[in-house]
Amino acid sequence: MSDVKLTMAHHKRPFANYEAKHFLWSVSNDAQGRPSIGTITLNRPDKKNPLTFDSYAELRDLFRGLVYATDIKTVVVTGAGGNFCSGGDVHEIIGPLTQMSMPELLDFTRMTGDLVKAMRACPQPVISAIDGICAGAGAMVALASDMRLGTPQTKTAFLFVRVGLAGADMGACTLLPRMIGQGRASELLYTGRVMTADEGLQWGFFNALHDGGAVLSAAQTLADQIACGPTFAHGVTKKLLHQEWNMGVDEAIEAEAEAQAICMQTKDFRRAYDAFVAKQKPVFKGD
Repeated sequence: MSDVKLTMAHHKRPFANYEAKHFLWSVSNDAQGRPSIGTITLNRPDKKNPLTFDSYAELRDLFRGLVYATDIKTVVVTGAGGNFCSGGDVHEIIGPLTQMSMPELLDFTRMTGDLVKAMRACPQPVISAIDGICAGAGAMVALASDMRLGTPQTKTAFLFVRVGLAGADMGACTLLPRMIGQGRASELLYTGRVMTADEGLQWGFFNALHDGGAVLSAAQTLADQIACGPTFAHGVTKKLLHQEWNMGVDEAIEAEAEAQAICMQTKDFRRAYDAFVAKQKPVFKGD
């Protein structure tokens, strides 16, 4: 058992000094002054922040790595220059895809799906701060996030059909209906039309809308609020929100009973009780 603990400890590491190559990565402190909130900024504003083969892969690897982060409690994803993400770069991705063999194409589509899997599997809640264009793979990054804040100018489109592809991309046919309903999802995936910001808010895609200059700050404020909570328990909540899609009600209730019993053994649970007795606000540490 000690060898297992040592192996797990070896994989744990801080991410505050992570050096991103294909997007921007910054880390800010929480209210207690601890490195806590990681912000990913897609940074190709001249093209409305499209993804490339390299940025897809690095995003996937970063979210996979965050499973072992000792310091990152929440993640914010945003885009530079007034747009979120225009999807896959036409010249750097779509063009080359037309020349690939079937095995190469499958490698690519599995990699893009692995990004969504990694976002769903990392224990940190992920919040997207979305302004302007949010299209294609960019819309899927937003959809894979735990929460989405938009602006009145945000235009979201699952436009795969516009380039001759199925709406079934990166998990869209399972994630989007659960978010906004089967009929609305079907319309967007068959037509590729833009979902307006107001529609997104009314349908539950967006948690809230903010002015363009305020949306990133609002997302980071929400991230800080969550980061100051019981982060181990947040990870359990995220895991069960994902896993319970495939469970019956009885299975889900049992899974939550087991999960909550585990959380009741944490120091954070005791801290909350002690703070309540002392009429103080609890200071959670995630253990």
